[in-house]
Amino acid sequence: MVKTNSMFIKLGTSLPNADMLNVNLKEYKKFDFSHLDERHLFIMFICAHCPFVKHIETHISKLIKDIENDIQTIAISSNNIKTHPGDSPENLRMQAEINGWSFPYLFDEDQSFAKKLKAACTPDFYLFTNKGNGNFSLFYHGQLDNSRPSNNVPVTGEDLILAAKEMVAEKDYPLNQIPSLGCNIKWSPGNEPEWFK
Repeated sequence: MVKTNSMFIKLGTSLPNADMLNVNLKEYKKFDFSHLDERHLFIMFICAHCPFVKHIETHISKLIKDIENDIQTIAISSNNIKTHPGDSPENLRMQAEINGWSFPYLFDEDQSFAKKLKAACTPDFYLFTNKGNGNFSLFYHGQLDNSRPSNNVPVTGEDLILAAKEMVAEKDYPLNQIPSLGCNIKWSPGNEPEWFK
């Protein structure tokens, strides 16, 4: 495990196209972003094995219920499953079932979507405001809250919840967003992005 902060990505960045495997189904099927509805969008890069993700799993379930009327959720795992088989689609599905997650949980096998969003760690959180007609724009990229597996601070989700409320209310949000911290994404050998090398 290498502790890694999320990378800077410019607010206002448009949501890139995607076509990934949805593992949270009885039969794995491709999911592309044409399936998105008119709500805002919450994307989180997570995985099954990471202790930082395990630390917040229960709170993720509560958070989604609190925001789902206004914000749709997608989870993505981009880890190399040859080096980390614990993050295989089968194990991601099991993680989703244990936690009662019904939102799409996508497997970014070639890691291309993680690169497009400069995802660096698990967990890594993004809120996109829906400007209409499928035009999603990055509103927030930062931490869930100040809790970490070893600091005894309770998980509240306060940073992300505040950002979500401001987004839904169509207000501005401070630019000094605190980066998330977690395990680095497990890049396939030879596929590492420039910022990781």
